[in-house]
Amino acid sequence: MKQKPITIALPIYQHVLATSLTLPIEMLLAGEAYARRHNRNARTLNIRLVSQDSGSIASRAGISLTADARLRDCPSPDIVIVPSLWRNPRPVLRQQPELIRWLYDLWQQGSTLIGTGTGVCFLAESGLLDQHSATTHWHYVEQFKRDYPAVVLKPDFFITQSERIYCAASLNALADIIVHIIDQTYGRSAAQQVERNFSHEIRKPYEEQRYREGAVDRHPDELISQIQFWLKTNLASVLTLSQVAAQFGLSQRSFTRRFKTATGSSAGEYWQQLKLEAAKELLSSSNLSIQEVSYQVGYPNQGDLTRLFKKQLALTPKDYRQMVRKKLFSQE
Repeated sequence: MKQKPITIALPIYQHVLATSLTLPIEMLLAGEAYARRHNRNARTLNIRLVSQDSGSIASRAGISLTADARLRDCPSPDIVIVPSLWRNPRPVLRQQPELIRWLYDLWQQGSTLIGTGTGVCFLAESGLLDQHSATTHWHYVEQFKRDYPAVVLKPDFFITQSERIYCAASLNALADIIVHIIDQTYGRSAAQQVERNFSHEIRKPYEEQRYREGAVDRHPDELISQIQFWLKTNLASVLTLSQVAAQFGLSQRSFTRRFKTATGSSAGEYWQQLKLEAAKELLSSSNLSIQEVSYQVGYPNQGDLTRLFKKQLALTPKDYRQMVRKKLFSQE
């Protein structure tokens, strides 16, 4: 049965940063195209530029943008991506009262909102971020604190998530959120495909970067925190997780339950992700052989590391190294 399209709206206004419109659109369309090649029943995307007023809008780059619809005429979108502005957003904010009300109403109706850079100020103006976590572009942090003291600003995080509101401090952080949404919508394979084509080698996992309000990132279980530290500093260990748990006086059952409760993920997934990130770093920044990298992250059998890379990145360690070296170190 044909599913209803996913409607994604991107408001446009004077001095909008054009790349914060074009990048998410291109990534989303790439994810949709991949998904539909493999599943004709995958949901389609209905992506629309919307504006408070009719007429063309000049971006910061001088590109003329035309909205597909006015705010009042746009069907309730599933997702709204609020793009960034160039420099001080306050003059534009004063000219967009209808957009601010529209965002508030959409949140009440169940839409997911994503603010990018100084575009986060539109969400703050609506009051939706009061008493909730947020982040914004580093250049505007101090002014944001003065303008929106009720917002719990997290300037050390590139991404924040508070229920259905996401904030991205930069364009790269927005790209990470889009990969996350593609993963949720179309699955890991589609997300990996988009990730490989949009600066795959320089991004960190969404889960690693975001501050999730109400999550257990900074949990109170001190023993599990000690075990997490041990795992981070003993990547080359060949101990099983059962043996690690025993070292800290926990049964396997108790350890499994407490780790999941504290961190939101299984200990196996957590340690595997640590090893993957360490291996990626070694492959990109060292001349160690792949076998040596494998040993460094606790996989005496190189084949185990290869399987991990193929599962998580759809690449072998050798392919990953070649791609990173070509893009990051080529002198051509």
